[in-house]
Formats: sequence, structure tokens, C-alpha cells
Amino acid sequence: MELQCLPYGAGHTDEGVCLLVRMGPYRILLDCGLRDISPLTANPNQPPADLVLCTHAHPDHTRGLLALHRAFPQLPVYASEVTAQLLPLNWPELEPAAVPLFCQALPIGSPVEFFDGLTAKLIRAGHLPGASAILLTRTAAQDSYTLLYTGDFFLSNSRLADGLALEELRGLGPDVLILEGSYGTARYPHRRNQENQLAERIEAAIRERRSVLLLAPALGLGQELLMLLRSHHHFTGRDIDIWVDSAVATACDAYLEILPHLPASVQNFARHQPLFWDERVRPRVRRLSPEQLGEIGKTPCIALAGKTANLSDYCHPDTGPWLILLPEHPGHPVNLQSPNLQLPAETPATIETYLLAEHCDGPGTTQLIHNLRPMHAIFVHGSPTYLADLTNLDELRNRYHLHSPATGTLVELPIGEKFVQPEVVETHYEGELTEQGTVVTITLPNAIKGDPRWQHFADTGLVEARWQGEELVLRGLSQRELLSQSDRIEVAPEVECCGNCRYYRGQRCWNSGSPLFEFKVTADGYCPVFESVHAPPSTPVASEEDEDEEQAEPQEAEEAEEAEEAEELQEPQEPQEPQEPQEPQEPQEPQEPQEPQEPELP
Repeated sequence: MELQCLPYGAGHTDEGVCLLVRMGPYRILLDCGLRDISPLTANPNQPPADLVLCTHAHPDHTRGLLALHRAFPQLPVYASEVTAQLLPLNWPELEPAAVPLFCQALPIGSPVEFFDGLTAKLIRAGHLPGASAILLTRTAAQDSYTLLYTGDFFLSNSRLADGLALEELRGLGPDVLILEGSYGTARYPHRRNQENQLAERIEAAIRERRSVLLLAPALGLGQELLMLLRSHHHFTGRDIDIWVDSAVATACDAYLEILPHLPASVQNFARHQPLFWDERVRPRVRRLSPEQLGEIGKTPCIALAGKTANLSDYCHPDTGPWLILLPEHPGHPVNLQSPNLQLPAETPATIETYLLAEHCDGPGTTQLIHNLRPMHAIFVHGSPTYLADLTNLDELRNRYHLHSPATGTLVELPIGEKFVQPEVVETHYEGELTEQGTVVTITLPNAIKGDPRWQHFADTGLVEARWQGEELVLRGLSQRELLSQSDRIEVAPEVECCGNCRYYRGQRCWNSGSPLFEFKVTADGYCPVFESVHAPPSTPVASEEDEDEEQAEPQEAEEAEEAEEAEELQEPQEPQEPQEPQEPQEPQEPQEPQEPQEPELP
């Protein structure tokens, strides 16, 4: 067969992306994000490919390259110049000098011929500085054909990387398109809107005297967030510290080395002030050393850490309160049971998620396909259910051969043969809608529960509905979202509820005498041992006799004071009282009524 694709890693979970493409007699390995490269070294005497092409420097596309190079030192590896410079960040356990320079740089936009009849061309793909789509062209005596592999791509511009330009691809017409489907058919707001929403959430937390801990991938999103915090109007000039952990800081230093390859707006910014590190301009950006971990958070600040950082290293019971923001990965819900996301007891913290899109959503993905009009489209890099949603779109199924192979499944790619509509996997469910007085009931068939996404959707039994054009979109609400929403509920100080209880911290009850002790509770909850945070600690209830004695005490004190005043008025050596009325120039009104009272006191 002239054209084939074999995924060693399809990127469905965390196995990474690694694709072997056969074009005529040549074998090309596209990316190598495998944690375990043993499938590639089955035959130690023969390399798995004739060459390796890498799209960008994220670990799920590159982490297996060093082991592959050590196994086959003569196997050539190519990538863009920027990607070649960023590659050593994938092996932080090694000193930079210990990482061999095995990756050769290719120019962007210029075709390079590797073998007779096989050329490759890199095209800027957005997503990350240096990220490139790869156009492979096979020219033979009988025929020629092309294959375009996007890697991770993004049509929109981000702060530190220009997006994939569709005008560079129009008219290209590859026979085969291999592309990512990370976000499936979902639709998301524009990247700038997402940035503004995130900035508003952070600013609101700082205004409430809370510290913010942002977790993000150390390479790419970490630098995007830092630029957002430095340049957004909510933070410019604010007297606040931004602490950056070592993983993100190392990648920031690597970005300074590739500054000439960053967008012109970023280069212009760097001419007037440091790109990242600056303690003179507010907000101050500082490197966070291990010795300082226990000190930050005692006053409101922002901390930026890698996505695998341990929350317990940053958030302590004597710091905060904290707002912890975790990055969302559509199709892969955040696992709050992960060891690194566990907090010490009584830590005042709220955990939420945020999304800054780095990949195209559903409309962007279909837009790219329609502009290229390939014969075959192969979807990789995304949850299997999200990829299945793309392959079941009528607008794609009726025009292209669609494939979503699992790891180890060989895909034959015949060129020029009659179009055969792929088999449909049922993802549409018909139901009924009933209006009953003040409520509307939607009934769906039980088969929908067979989808692995149902468990997450039905987590709490509550849904959120919103209009999207003419369609009504339903979204399941998770327990974490409910707790986050209830934590933001403003309750009046006089209401007896958990939000006003002195033992309510970090969405948990810490009153050992409460039946809710150590449980997560909502702000509007209640228990019998409620103690208001707005009042002093409760004291024992006094008996009726005690109350009578307490009332009698001030009366006795008043009578004693009156007796003392009477004695003072009777003393002859104090003539001041009768002399005061003889001074008309100083009529002191409080003293005048005292004269007629003199005969009454004895």
C-alpha cells in the first residue's frame, strides 16, 4: 500500500502522540510523546523510521525523543528552530549540558527534500512558539500525493504566539489530513474573552483580600498567564507580588532566548521593559525559591506554579484565604483526588477551574477541514468520545473519509477511490418534552447512560440550561461547581447559616461539636451548634436570679453615686456651687438645674 498511518500513540489519554506514516518506500515518524518507547525498539537493529519530524515542544509530543535518540543515535530528528531550542525543557531532571543536541532545525515555509521524491515543509501552527504543521509531499513516476499533519494548532493569536493563518493553506488540497480534535465539537468563547473573564476572577479575589494560586503547564500556558497578569489593566500599577515557581521560571528564561521569534508586539514590549522579571514595576514579578514557600500568602498575592505542583507546599492553615485555579482539559475532568491536589486540614482555600483555550474548538476544526478539503481526515489527540463526536458530524461525514484510530490500529489510505460513507456510531438520542404547569420535563432514553460521559454529566442530578442560537444546551453541574457557587453566595450577617459561622473555613465545618465536622458544606447550610462569626463567643445562659442580681447592681451603683454627690454638696469648704449662679457672663446650663435640687438631697 502506498499510503498508511499507524498510531503508536493516538493521544486519547496521557499516552502521548506518536504516528508512523508510510509514503511509498519511506517511513516517517511524526512526533514521539510516548512515555514507553518499547514499541519503537522491538527490533534493536533497525530504527522504526527513516526520519522523525516533531511539531512542537510540549511533552505529549516530544518526551520519548531522548530515549529514541539514545536507542538509535543515527536516526535523524527534525523540528523548527524554536522547537529545537525548547526541547531540553522536557527533561528537567538533567542538566542542560547533559541533553545532547540531537534535533536539527528546519526553516519554516521552505520545502526540504529528504529523499528522492519526498519533501517536507513546515507551516506555522499557532498554539506554542515554534509549533509547526508538517506538509509531506510524495512524488512518484505514476502519481504524487500530499499529507498534512497539524500537530496541535490554534487559529487565534495568543499573547506569545501568532495563530495558524488559513490563507496560507487555502488551495493546498492535501489528500490526507491528520489533525487534532482536543475540544471535539464544543464551542468556546474567543480567547480574549476568556482572558478577560479570568482576569476579573483573579482581581475580585485580590479585592476580597484572598491570595490566588494558578496552576498551569510550565511551558506555554505558564508564560501566557504571566504576560496576562503583567499587561492586563486590572493589574497594571497594583501593589501586589506575583511569585513564579522554578518550573515556570525556567521556561520563562527559555522564552527570553527565543525573543526574536516571538510576535512583533511582544518584541516591542520587551524594548521598553523586561519581558518577565521586574521588581520595580507594579505588579512585581519575582522568582519563588523553596525557602519562601511557607511565607507567601500571609498577605494577598498571586502565585504561578506548574500543573503538577503540590498544593500543600503553598497553602497552609496560617496563610490565605486562597483561591486555587486549576487548568481545564476538555474531555478529561479534573481529578480532585490526585495526591498533589490535597490540602492540609483547616486550610482556608477554594478550588475552581479555568480555561484559556490553546486548541481550536469544534467550529475552528471544521473550518480548517472545509478550507483544505482533503480526501481523508484522521482525528487524533483528544478523548475518544470527543473524537467520535467529530467523526459523526453530518457536515463532515457526507464529504470526507473520516478516521479516529485507536493506538496500534493501522489505517489504509487509498487515494482516488470511490468515496464510501463511514459507519455511524449513534450519538443522537430522541426524547420527549412535556410542559407541566411551572416546570418543563425532558425525557431521554436509558441508552444515553451507556456513554462514559454520563457519569460526569449526572454527578449531582442538576443541570444548567442555556440558549446557543436556536439550540438549547444542557450541561451537568458537578459537586465541585455547586460548592464553588455556594461559597460565593452572599448571606446577610443576621442569617444563621454556615457562611456566617466562626467554624466555617475552606468550605468545611471545623466545629468538633457539629454533626458536620470535617465535611464539605455549602455556605447556606445550618447545624444546631451554629456560632456567629459576627458576634463574640457564646457565654453560659444566666438564670432568672442572676438576671435580677445583674439588674440590681447598676441600680445600687446609681444610688451610691447620688449619696456621694449629696455629701459633697453638704461640705462647707466647697462654696463653688452657690457662687456659680453669681456669674452671669458664664451661664452653664448643666449647673443651673442643680440649685433647686439642693433641698431635695438631704
